Amino acid sequence: MILEPLAPVDGALPGPVLTEVAALYATNHAFFELSGDFPDPARITVEQVAAALADELAHDGARVLLARSAGRLVGLVATLDHHPDPGSGDPDPWIGLLLIDATAHRSGYGRTLATLVEDRFRTAGRDGLRLAVLDNNPRALAFWTAQGYTELRRAPDLEHGRPCTVLRKPLTDPR
Repeated sequence: MILEPLAPVDGALPGPVLTEVAALYATNHAFFELSGDFPDPARITVEQVAAALADELAHDGARVLLARSAGRLVGLVATLDHHPDPGSGDPDPWIGLLLIDATAHRSGYGRTLATLVEDRFRTAGRDGLRLAVLDNNPRALAFWTAQGYTELRRAPDLEHGRPCTVLRKPLTDPR
């Protein structure tokens, strides 16, 4: 799997890449039904995805990485170098979104992508990694706990106030 950063060119995301990412989002309508991030999860548009990605990238220290296998876009991950609330006192980076093409679920791409992100932060000298899972998404909670993440607390998400479980994985311990 190869990771490549999603980077605006002259302030805009490249059209062909954006179309490809929108197709990836569209395969995950079940997740977006749970999250409520799009008005009609069965009809996610390129414009909606462009706005969502712009929101992700607007945070200081945010990155969106595209995951490719054999040239095919199989996933993406949005990360933050630090918690978006500067007053949180949280020292860890965060995974804001890890999305795998729904037609390739249970193929190992999610696990591989999570490991690559962990390795990037570990190499950067970070001690741990956090994320929040929507409480209405037990499959995601099972995935992340199987990857070694443990519950820290329950809290509403900052953007919409949805109930979430905040998880953390230490990066200093062996996998």
